[in-house]
Amino acid sequence: LQLVESGGGSVPSGDSLRLSCVASGFSLDYYGVMWFRQAPGREREGISCFAIGTGQSFYADSVKGRFTISKDRAKNTVYLQMNSLKTDDTAVYYCAARSDRYSCPTKRQYYNHWGQGTQVTVSS
Repeated sequence: LQLVESGGGSVPSGDSLRLSCVASGFSLDYYGVMWFRQAPGREREGISCFAIGTGQSFYADSVKGRFTISKDRAKNTVYLQMNSLKTDDTAVYYCAARSDRYSCPTKRQYYNHWGQGTQVTVSS
């Protein structure tokens, strides 16, 4: 079971990026997927999740209205569209999966499959 993130980079404040999380070895149709991020010196925080069992999305207050999570079933991929990026969004972004398609807990201990992370740097 593997998750691979991509799409990070260095952009100026106000720009956009789209992160991808490709799953292999299992179908995301049966898993809940959360995007986490971790800035230097800070704890890893769950910022967006899509619970396919309920069709509901979750967004942390810090990204609500700017980030959008989506899923391409044919590509077994989850995306995170990030608009109006701010310097506070600078972090390593991870996708993580858990074998529960109905809920989106925000704590990292509930997820047992992780990608390697992709760096997002937003400059002022």
